[in-house]
Amino acid sequence: MKHIRIFLSILTLFLASCKSETKQALKTETVTFTKEGELSILTTGTDSLKAKFDIEIAETDYETETGLMYRQSMEENQGMLFIFPNVSSRSFYMKNTEFPLDIIYVNEEMKIVSFQKNTKPYDESSLPSNIPAKYVLEINAGLSDKMQLQVGDSIAFTRK
Repeated sequence: MKHIRIFLSILTLFLASCKSETKQALKTETVTFTKEGELSILTTGTDSLKAKFDIEIAETDYETETGLMYRQSMEENQGMLFIFPNVSSRSFYMKNTEFPLDIIYVNEEMKIVSFQKNTKPYDESSLPSNIPAKYVLEINAGLSDKMQLQVGDSIAFTRK
């Protein structure tokens, strides 16, 4: 009986150390930006160009779950576009995201429907769309205000 307890204690320690090593490996992995397309933001009514971004596209389950996590920064002209298979209420959070973002929710007609501005790094609070969306654009915090984005402005994107 004593040998079984010792074996179980050693096994527990071994499994715990393996688990922590895996988590540590994830945190130290460097993720770099990969341009997969270009995105334009257009003014409502006039369709004049407000901004242009190089974008990464997140559309697989892994890509949408990971997003911009584990990255230290992003250039001002870069963003991540999430493409979902359906229109639905969306909610994002900043878990393991190291820099503040503006999160822009976009409907199936490519119109901006809502924002979450100047999000707080590492915050796990829900950041909902409040209106159904098919696309979500993440850009550096403050850019939405700098470009004077408004609900009703639109996006257009192309893949590389």
